[in-house]
Amino acid sequence: MRRKIVVGNWKMNKTVAESTELATAVIAALGDGCSGCEAGIAPTYPALDAVGRALDGSGIALVAQNCHYEDDGAYTGEVSTGMLKAVGCTYVIIGHSERRQYFGETDETVNLRIKKVLASGMKVILCVGETLAEREEGVTGTVVSRQVTGGLKGVADITDLVIAYEPVWAIGTGKTASSDQAQEVHRLIRDTVKGMYGTEVSEAVRIQYGGSVKASNAEELFAMPDIDGGLIGGASLNAADFAAIVKAGC
Repeated sequence: MRRKIVVGNWKMNKTVAESTELATAVIAALGDGCSGCEAGIAPTYPALDAVGRALDGSGIALVAQNCHYEDDGAYTGEVSTGMLKAVGCTYVIIGHSERRQYFGETDETVNLRIKKVLASGMKVILCVGETLAEREEGVTGTVVSRQVTGGLKGVADITDLVIAYEPVWAIGTGKTASSDQAQEVHRLIRDTVKGMYGTEVSEAVRIQYGGSVKASNAEELFAMPDIDGGLIGGASLNAADFAAIVKAGC
């Protein structure tokens, strides 16, 4: 049985002090946590070290929001996997829709980043998802399958990889795909992985839902057979709400 995974993506929010305070509040809200659901937090780069120290011993994973695919060099504003690993990150989010939309990420650069993260010994959360226009055009399956196959091109082992389906039209809009809509795309993703790696691997890989998950809808979404947790945006900025979502995965 696949263990659920819920990760809070704080995006460009919170100072270092505020991030530490929120991380501490999340630990308190989760209490003893739950063995059925893995939890993680992705603060901003400047807050990684402080949040990592706050999370030490809590069982909550420290997650980075992105990384570069080179080890070092003249890449102003970028952060390497070695830097992330040194502050205690265990996961890196790759290919988030906002990175694709605003910063020019492509399936090719996503693929390079995935390979670099896995080679470093950290784990990957690969984000895929369609825009509203693509959904309305009826090409959701084509787009999502292309992002999965492009992101995983040449990746032999996906044991340390999680896929997050994030319909772009449902991020930060208050809109949420119905549980049936989300399940349909999660099944498509799992079938795409099956075509690449076989049944055993496809049934083992965890696929999160990342479209405006809230405490009020988490339990219904997580009950779907192919939804293995959530990549949480706005709701993760409230400790009680985030803890409730994690507990929905227990």
